[in-house]
Amino acid sequence: MKKRTTMLLFFAMAFFTFTLQAQVRSLSGKVTSKTDGEPLIGVSISVKSSTASTITDASGNFKINLPDQAESTLLVKYIGFKDLEVPVRNQAQINIQLEEDTKTLDEIVVIGYGTVKKRDLTGSVVSVKGNEIAEVPSASIIESVQGKIPGVDIVRSNGSATSGVSMTVRGNRSITANNGPLFIVDGVQYSNMQDLNPNDIESMEVLKDASSTAIYGSRGANGVIIVTTKKGVTGKATVSFNGYTGISTVARYPSLMNLEQFVNLRREAFRATGKWSGLADDSKAFNNAELEAISKNQYIDYHDLLIHNGLLQDYQLGVNAGTEKTKVYFSLGYLDEKGILKQDWSNRYTGRLNIDQTIGKAFKAGMQSQLTRYEQSIRRDPLNQANKVNPLGTVYDEKGEFIVYPLGGAFVSPLADEQPNIYTNRAIRTRILTNAYIEVKPITELTFRSTLGATIDNGRNGTYAAPQSIDRNGAFPRATYAADNGFLINWENVLTYQKQISDHSITLTGVNSFIWNRSDFISAAGENQLLKSQLFYALGNANANIAVNTGYEMSNLVSFAGRANYSYKGKYLLTLTGRTDGSSILAEGHKWAFFPSVAVGWRISDEDFFKKGNTVSELKLRASYGKAGNYAVDPYSTQSSLSRVAFAYGDVAAPGYAFSPQVGNPNLGWELTTTLNLGLDIGLVNNRVNTTIDFYDSKTSDLLLARGLPPTTGVTSVVQNIGKTKNTGVEIGINSENLKGKAVGWTSSLSFTSNRERIVELVSGTDDIGNGWFIGHPTQVFYDYEKLGIWQTDEAAEAAKYGQTPGTIKVRDLNDDNKIDATNDRKVIGTSRPKWFGGFDNTFTYKGFELNFYVFARFGQTINPDFLRRYDPQGIGQSTAAINYWTPENPSNDYPRPNSGLSLASMLYTSTIGYVDGSYIRVRNISLGYTLPKSISQKVFMNNIKVYATAKNPFTWTRSSRLEEYDPERGGSENFPMTKVFVFGLNLGF
Repeated sequence: MKKRTTMLLFFAMAFFTFTLQAQVRSLSGKVTSKTDGEPLIGVSISVKSSTASTITDASGNFKINLPDQAESTLLVKYIGFKDLEVPVRNQAQINIQLEEDTKTLDEIVVIGYGTVKKRDLTGSVVSVKGNEIAEVPSASIIESVQGKIPGVDIVRSNGSATSGVSMTVRGNRSITANNGPLFIVDGVQYSNMQDLNPNDIESMEVLKDASSTAIYGSRGANGVIIVTTKKGVTGKATVSFNGYTGISTVARYPSLMNLEQFVNLRREAFRATGKWSGLADDSKAFNNAELEAISKNQYIDYHDLLIHNGLLQDYQLGVNAGTEKTKVYFSLGYLDEKGILKQDWSNRYTGRLNIDQTIGKAFKAGMQSQLTRYEQSIRRDPLNQANKVNPLGTVYDEKGEFIVYPLGGAFVSPLADEQPNIYTNRAIRTRILTNAYIEVKPITELTFRSTLGATIDNGRNGTYAAPQSIDRNGAFPRATYAADNGFLINWENVLTYQKQISDHSITLTGVNSFIWNRSDFISAAGENQLLKSQLFYALGNANANIAVNTGYEMSNLVSFAGRANYSYKGKYLLTLTGRTDGSSILAEGHKWAFFPSVAVGWRISDEDFFKKGNTVSELKLRASYGKAGNYAVDPYSTQSSLSRVAFAYGDVAAPGYAFSPQVGNPNLGWELTTTLNLGLDIGLVNNRVNTTIDFYDSKTSDLLLARGLPPTTGVTSVVQNIGKTKNTGVEIGINSENLKGKAVGWTSSLSFTSNRERIVELVSGTDDIGNGWFIGHPTQVFYDYEKLGIWQTDEAAEAAKYGQTPGTIKVRDLNDDNKIDATNDRKVIGTSRPKWFGGFDNTFTYKGFELNFYVFARFGQTINPDFLRRYDPQGIGQSTAAINYWTPENPSNDYPRPNSGLSLASMLYTSTIGYVDGSYIRVRNISLGYTLPKSISQKVFMNNIKVYATAKNPFTWTRSSRLEEYDPERGGSENFPMTKVFVFGLNLGF
């Protein structure tokens, strides 16, 4: 009996196994590009009406089990290529070719609290892919997209290793409040974009009009930047390495006068006052030490001694893996940037971990986390000192000792801070951004997602300046120590309902948001500590001017929002949005505000009357109108506070307190901006050329303005809701696929922005000259006399009418009353805001070679650079080599005649000498790369190997010849010159 039972079990198992084998069969194959025949990695392949799925490997190969039936259908999907359905009968091997998708209308674009297809957009949104950001070697992802996004103006502040960038979207609305956009990273607020590694970025979306930003309410008034980082993908784990190293050099920096020029200026200054007529009078113009230095040709070229080549290196290692249920992305990064000045360096360490987990059929959870640490040396810029001190003499004396005061002068040497234990400024900062989410999808149409994010920010900064340092210049040594802590919680709850009913599509989104922000700091300072080797670590040893200060800030924001997206037949589009925000920063009774918006879209190209052809293939018209708010002022601006002041009863010290300079405003409310946007999207030549045009009109009222108060009030200012501004402009973006072949390709993108910014109303009803605010002009202007030139010898009689002589500055008499006065003869000379800016990006490919060439332009702005005003007419200190001053033998119209009896500040109208057209064109990036054939890379067990060389900012052209040695991007400052960078890089994929 036992033997019979065993036999029955054996035959049952054999039959069951045979049945299973009969139910499925194996299919293998390869997926390649139809364009060039290259294998495609990571292509998603699934079986229709089945759960079977797989992806292609590094060689484009795959294997999948099919149901044993007459015919099955493979669903093949790959980003950038058209989806394909492939029928399969009884074959065991199949080759599949995918066709590149030139249409971008079905591309998914990230918007506030959701995503939409590009074809369904009603607002003004620009998307930039991560590979475009990584093309330009920059520490900040924001700097990498300069000029690539219409409507977004990006400027780097200086060339130091620790410098940042400023960014505005569609101009400046506020006069004194913050104009920066809101930054969202993986769904939560995060403002430190320099922390992100460019290789971790999947995409960046810029929301510009009221319709697209209204879902963020008060936080979106200045535009919204949404950054999405990379996620794990299903399939075999892949490892990537991206690294580059290179040097940075000064791009353009104004030269100083050489020895001959410096000596001649001093002589001319004394000749003008009748004290010098020849070499015999040199003893009247120079002291003995200077004469000795001149006789020995002892001239110190401080620029040459201070400025060196910098070093830049960046390395990132990324791991991407996943199954159908679990997906992981992990990366480590290291950025080392050494500036062109000694003691100027920055090290950045980054780590990222993104996890997404599917739990059953209805649940999904995950987290995105970013850790960033900075270790920095912040150099006190020495060039300001180098550009003004007397250049005569030597750096070291006959014994080789460093000379602190060259020629016994009043200023320490610009090289002083580079000596051991003379100056130190060290900063450490650690930031953690982490957010976790849970997503529930009880039915197909309904999704609920709750995201809790936290940003932890703490830093320390310590400085020490010895008596011989530039800052102290002989005073007691001074040390400072400061530390701060920040903690921000951002909780976002989003409920989304999507439904398709026949030709009607509707998406409803509800949002509840809460932000809690807290920060505190402590700072301490002291002078005359015992040992300079202790730097800032022993403030307890300081015995003079000891000071300690602490502070605390907290603010909250609570929000409720809703949005409805409706589409009929995909060609009539409607978006309705409303958001209510409550901010703790504003006054009682003014904390809450409602921000509505409406947007419509009409896909004309989907109409029956529209005949599609080879010329116009897509056409969509968009319009939106909405309101947004701004509360970007310091917490507690509604309150008046007290601060301690020095006080005494006779000779007896006593505690004393006074109101802080800024008095509180108990009626402070929202700054409001309404925006009308009209847009047109055009696709040409089967969408090989895509153009987006936007016109906008933005009006801001109830400005958060720091208004100056009369000194008799005992305070200096108060923040009030007063004034109005307006921004109008046009934006154009063009992307084209100019050439497409099996071996050759050429793509281009062009962006153009023209914005007119102006003040419409001020509290006084007229111009505020004291603060430099003028109705009808931008929020920042130059208001001054109009320089015509220099009075010439044959104009002596005319100059005398104005109390001047030949060789002095000639300005325009605006009201022709034969006198020059500040009330009637000054006007708006110009503004630092450009009339237009844009970029032109081209990428050429030939087999494995890729050449990228990117040009950026900024035109119409006026700047007032320091170097054009660095003129010492007395000849005591240095001057710019470009100073072309007037003499009887050189009747220049640029600069007044030197005069040993008059400083620059004592001369008339010298504030006018520096204004210049700051327009420029820059080659922003040139990159040449080569990707080795897969047949070679796979021999060394790699999926891809790419080597490249990049030049960043290699060439700059300026409209004004006066700026041939100056980089106008920064607007006027001379500290930390801008740099150009040359790097060599390597990208590996395993």
